[in-house]
Amino acid sequence: MGALSAHYIVRPMNEHSSITELDPKAWPPLLGEMTDPPKALFIRGALPDPSIYRYLCVVGSRKFSEYGKAACEKLIAGLAGHAVVIVSGLALGIDAIAHRAALEAGIPTIAFPGYGLADSEIYPQSHMRLAQEILHHNGALISEHRDIGALGEWHFPRRNRIMAGISHATLIIEAGKKSGTLITAGLALSYDRSVLVVPGPLFTPNHQGSNALLRDGAQIITSSDDILEALGLTPSSEQPVQLSFDNLSTNERTILSALNPSLSFDDLVRTTGIPTSEVSITVSMMEIKGIVTHRLGKIERLK
Repeated sequence: MGALSAHYIVRPMNEHSSITELDPKAWPPLLGEMTDPPKALFIRGALPDPSIYRYLCVVGSRKFSEYGKAACEKLIAGLAGHAVVIVSGLALGIDAIAHRAALEAGIPTIAFPGYGLADSEIYPQSHMRLAQEILHHNGALISEHRDIGALGEWHFPRRNRIMAGISHATLIIEAGKKSGTLITAGLALSYDRSVLVVPGPLFTPNHQGSNALLRDGAQIITSSDDILEALGLTPSSEQPVQLSFDNLSTNERTILSALNPSLSFDDLVRTTGIPTSEVSITVSMMEIKGIVTHRLGKIERLK
């Protein structure tokens, strides 16, 4: 699918746009399937037409890893040109990475800030510039509250329910064993939405929750095409990309050089001299990048 022309059901506004109540007739239909839908929605900016776009909620750890950052950026970049909207919470960590990756790829994105929608109420304030860029690029800031009022910590899971409810699927990038991200995944499941999960290294706390979701039946995501298929969209044919060693870390270059063309995990650790935990993390990142794969008990070089 080629580049999409913009279709919005609210007139696009700039970063100084006012806060207006979104007409319930313009609400995405999926909100009507929620057991606890919002009573009202307030918006700054433009809501991409839900009759054209598929909404993808992307959430993950605030204390993200380089693996999680790389996975988030690569997966979202691969959605460019398709009828996808990235939904997230404007929070620190994976939320902000997802919004920025969408902006860089020319993909519409909408944010559900933790508190109010006014400039002075954007949380965290360090993301004021990001919020303005979302509005400037015909995205939107949405909340069920016009302003902060008496909002407290209880508001965050309530906010997350709308993110999950408005979206056709929720993508979990990183989630620890007791991560708040798991709340969003649970909400998505309760609304009969697809939960998509990026697998993570076995030895890192940031992925204990993610891997548990996969154990319980969530859909594994290792490429952008996996996401497109989950959203009911046709994947694009991938063109071979010339690998540049300049873009690889020292560990990645060492591992790639050792694979001729494949080795078992134990042999790879022995050959490279890299600690086991680092090999696990690095190989997982290289799988996300499409450089290596696991096949018949061995790690195999693809490029």
